[in-house]
Amino acid sequence: MPADLIRLSKFLSFVLRHKPDAIELTLDPQGWASIDELIERGNAAGTQFDHDELLQVVETNDKKRFSISADGRRIRAAQGHSVTVELGLSPQEPPPVLYHGTATRFVESILSAGLKPQARQQVHLSANEATAHSVGQRHGKPVILKIEALRMHAQGSKFYLTDNDVWLTDQVPPEFLAPSSSTTDSATTSTQPKLSR
Repeated sequence: MPADLIRLSKFLSFVLRHKPDAIELTLDPQGWASIDELIERGNAAGTQFDHDELLQVVETNDKKRFSISADGRRIRAAQGHSVTVELGLSPQEPPPVLYHGTATRFVESILSAGLKPQARQQVHLSANEATAHSVGQRHGKPVILKIEALRMHAQGSKFYLTDNDVWLTDQVPPEFLAPSSSTTDSATTSTQPKLSR
């Protein structure tokens, strides 16, 4: 993606996930914003873009971070909000195992206290290890954690699947997670229990 579109993508993530009030933008309860209002307020705040550039970011973003409404008039972030929104997703049965990418410095506390959403509304999980590894790399030396999602679900935890195939849940208690066998940090994997079969 060209540098100007990367900058626009970061701007959209900022205002649609975290700080709509930074440009006096209003999100509805499901996180949707008027595209026309977003363009108008973004331009007024100094980020110059038009409708075609906005659609180009949405269509070319490899992580599919943004969704356009069926009528083409509204946009929202697919997930990752720190502002309160209700995405309107229906609970779904997850696959047996999901993954979470993090950095080595966080592993000990996660294995002790579980996965919590921190600044976001929910914990983000991946259906494959490659995506989790990519996420973990953003924070340092990556570690992939394996989550017994279906067992969690059977015990009452709810899971949701976003438009861009990210799984969401409120939290992951420590008894449902362990380092993946593909994690290369032998010191971590050798001292932690494997998931039950």
